[in-house]
Amino acid sequence: MNSQKFAKWLKIIVFGTGICGIFLYLVLFPEWGRSISVSNPAYSFAYWPWMIFLWISAVPCYLTLICCYHIASEIGSENSFCNKNAEQLRFISLLAAADTVYFFMGNLVFFFLNMSHPGIIFLALIVVFIGIAITVASAALSHLVYKAAKLQEENEYTI
Repeated sequence: MNSQKFAKWLKIIVFGTGICGIFLYLVLFPEWGRSISVSNPAYSFAYWPWMIFLWISAVPCYLTLICCYHIASEIGSENSFCNKNAEQLRFISLLAAADTVYFFMGNLVFFFLNMSHPGIIFLALIVVFIGIAITVASAALSHLVYKAAKLQEENEYTI
């Protein structure tokens, strides 16, 4: 598979992920929240704070998708190992770390304000673990791409 075809597939995956995210944040989460509000009226007052909290958590996710699109574009331009991609991956790492901390702290705040069920905290820990994994993986990839870009640059200067 050549770089342009691979980049095209990456861009399709990025768009597909964005559409799935829209469905998740605008359809699934609100319906799930309404269902919880109906079955547990004691938590119905927490519906809108939770929706706002979740929608804010989507911002870093979509910024990450934008970075992934830019990385795919660089791959399509036969420029996979460049400082720009290393910086994009580092930014993804920072976004994932910030979103993970935001999500964890927000869940704790909601729990202590009695706006969350203890079972939600356990589900949130799974999301936090995934966020930490994404943070570490993108930081490692950033480092490797930076090193590869540096080697490629040195190689271009040798005869």
